[in-house]
Amino acid sequence: MIYQVQHTTTYMYPGPVSVCHNVVYLRPRDSAQQVCTYYECVVLPEPGVSNYYVDFFGNAVTFFAVQEPHRTLTITARSTVQVTPRVVPRPEHTPAWETVRDFLHHERSAAQLEAVQYLFESPHIPCSSRLRHYAAASFPPGRPLLSAVLDLTRRIATDFTYDPQATSVSTPLHDVLRAGRGVCQDFAHVQIGCLRALGLAARYVSGYLVTRPPPGQPRLVGADASHAWVAVYCPGYGWIEADPTNNVLPSDQHITIAFGRDYSDVSPIKGVLLGGGRHTMQVAVDVIPIET
Repeated sequence: MIYQVQHTTTYMYPGPVSVCHNVVYLRPRDSAQQVCTYYECVVLPEPGVSNYYVDFFGNAVTFFAVQEPHRTLTITARSTVQVTPRVVPRPEHTPAWETVRDFLHHERSAAQLEAVQYLFESPHIPCSSRLRHYAAASFPPGRPLLSAVLDLTRRIATDFTYDPQATSVSTPLHDVLRAGRGVCQDFAHVQIGCLRALGLAARYVSGYLVTRPPPGQPRLVGADASHAWVAVYCPGYGWIEADPTNNVLPSDQHITIAFGRDYSDVSPIKGVLLGGGRHTMQVAVDVIPIET
């Protein structure tokens, strides 16, 4: 599938902002399953400084600085991306999860070393015996890795309730686990925490999920939103993705923007500003299929 994506974020301030510096993670990644053929990031007011770089994890980043007083900041990212279905192994063909765990702790290949950085706790995902206990039901001895991951994905989708009012970006993971409520970002953090607690390498994936309107209903402009899911490393197969919010394995309806240890590494927009006061924010995302 080929998609056109437009992601618009508008910040409104009660007072003037004299200067702001921001980094933007909104360009779709290139991979074997995905190619970004067009990307632009338009900022108003026009930045005095802007550039592009690739971060430690290989994500495309746009940096800009607005150096004139403003009360509104609008960031619009437009892209065209071609996505092909992921190739997923049969779950029973993947090695036992303990074999993968031991491999990560003893093998020293380039792929293993790249995966090892996702074994440890990160700013939003602490090490936790509670997460290990929750994960244990899906990971009995000898179970193939992907079979166990699929079961954990199903349990999170079943046990947790999607509730945008229940959490914020600063809600501790243990509070999410206790309340059983949150959003896709929280559910991804829970699954990553469970996998890492067992000694497995898991990373956070940000992007978009293409939405379909109900039969007979028009598609709502701006109704799409940013999404998050996870990827677990399996020797011989590489990174296998899972979406605990929807209990699916991502295919050609998931568009990858960036990946890192957790949300803090790949927040769509982050920065610092001087002045402005307490701001409000509006986000509108449109993902439009243009070709099969």
